[in-house]
Amino acid sequence: MEQKRLYKTIDALTSKQFESEEELLLEVLKQLVDSAKININGGRIYKFNSKKKSYQLLHQRGKVKRIKKNFELPIKDYPVFNLVAKYRTILATETNKLLVQKGIIKFSASGVADKIKVGNEEYYEYLLSVSSDEMIDSDLRYVLNTVATVLTSKIRERRLASSRKHLIADIDRAKQLQRSILPEHEYKFYNYDIFGLTIPAEIVGGDFYDYIKIGDDEERLGIVLGDAASKGLSASAEAMYISGALRMAGNFQIKISPMMNIMNSLVNKIFSDDKFSTLFYGELSNDKKGLFLYANAGHNPPIFYSKRKKKLIYLKPTGPLLGPAPNSRYDTDSINFESGDILVIYSDGITEAANNKYQFYEEKRLEKLIRKLSNKSPKEIVIAIIDDVQKFSTPESKYQDDKTVVVIKRN
Repeated sequence: MEQKRLYKTIDALTSKQFESEEELLLEVLKQLVDSAKININGGRIYKFNSKKKSYQLLHQRGKVKRIKKNFELPIKDYPVFNLVAKYRTILATETNKLLVQKGIIKFSASGVADKIKVGNEEYYEYLLSVSSDEMIDSDLRYVLNTVATVLTSKIRERRLASSRKHLIADIDRAKQLQRSILPEHEYKFYNYDIFGLTIPAEIVGGDFYDYIKIGDDEERLGIVLGDAASKGLSASAEAMYISGALRMAGNFQIKISPMMNIMNSLVNKIFSDDKFSTLFYGELSNDKKGLFLYANAGHNPPIFYSKRKKKLIYLKPTGPLLGPAPNSRYDTDSINFESGDILVIYSDGITEAANNKYQFYEEKRLEKLIRKLSNKSPKEIVIAIIDDVQKFSTPESKYQDDKTVVVIKRN
């Protein structure tokens, strides 16, 4: 499942009313184990007991033989648990004889909620553990990282809900600051025309875009569109940090893949472990063949329209979301612009805008609009897309998100 769509699914599920944190965790566990798209045979929720220095079983589900209530996993028997605080999700082979007898051979453990310090080590309050009949791979690890990130965010929201207050003066300052870092909408670079626009769902938003001049000779231009998870002040702070870090990277002319690796590491270290971001980054140059190099960190695939071939191409992710996994790697891919070709980069607030019938705008409708507008300027295309999305969607829908579109066209 696409990572950002998985985030949306889990976010919608965990936004329901639950009596307790444990009820929330159990519901997500049920959805994971029962999902036909995820190959696991069972799952368990453990809670950390700092006095006993062990994880105690709270819930279990799946085809694995039942484990007795109050079953405990002493942390001294599981050195791999020390790595959960660092990597969020670990993959391991079961060593407990009782659990092996129950049919648990390979397992994955993901940390959820806050960390508790015991001596020099830290342990998450909860562990979400799943097992499989087959080898658990890195794809499942990325899925579980995303699930654990959303759960951590929702649990913290529950804990802060009773005391959270909106500070109007701070919000106004944040709004002005965010406006100040966004570039001018319209930009021209050699024989390319560019236009971008962002509309936050709240006063400030987590979407951002930027045009970054690279090097002293400014022979290259970086085009960025990012989407920090969630909305509001925390998302805007993350967005501003990433945008600023990318501008600094432009001064050092770092190659795209190493730069994305650095950005991922920064997001993981700087922000709390329930924060992440998607990011699309591409570079234009004065190359006669129209070379466009890019990397996509879990972002909605931009749509490239070839005027000569009358064909649409999606620029799919070349790496995972920024943040959850600090040791992730990002590849670089490329396309070539010919005269009249268009690239539409957008956030999920466009394709996942919903109407009063709970229908989403989706990519197919956007494709038709791009074909229809292919002879228009980037500014006209962006305005037409935003206008069409606004007409389609219901303003009061809870599914509304920040909306951002950047269009590049070669003359």
